[in-house]
Amino acid sequence: MFGNLFGDMQEKQEALKEKLKGISVQGEAGNGKVIVTANAAREITDVSISQDLASDIEQLEDLILTAINRALIRSAEIEATETQRLLSDMLPPGLGNLGNMFGK
Repeated sequence: MFGNLFGDMQEKQEALKEKLKGISVQGEAGNGKVIVTANAAREITDVSISQDLASDIEQLEDLILTAINRALIRSAEIEATETQRLLSDMLPPGLGNLGNMFGK
């Protein structure tokens, strides 16, 4: 009954990982002076810094950390949603609510 379900698990996890890499999110700080782009696989893909922050390194460091954390939080939210969707899709008919056992 579950043989095929678990046999496809690794393949579906790889497909999910690739899907997450294709979803872009941004975290920003300082009213857009620092923008960090990541993918939903929690990989930072770009950092954009306003030129006027070059003279205030301490503020720049704080804004970078804030923007990174915001991007990673958004990435984690998307990853959780997509993982939940994958688990729900993998359950046999009639067992759909079991996917909600572990959260959300």
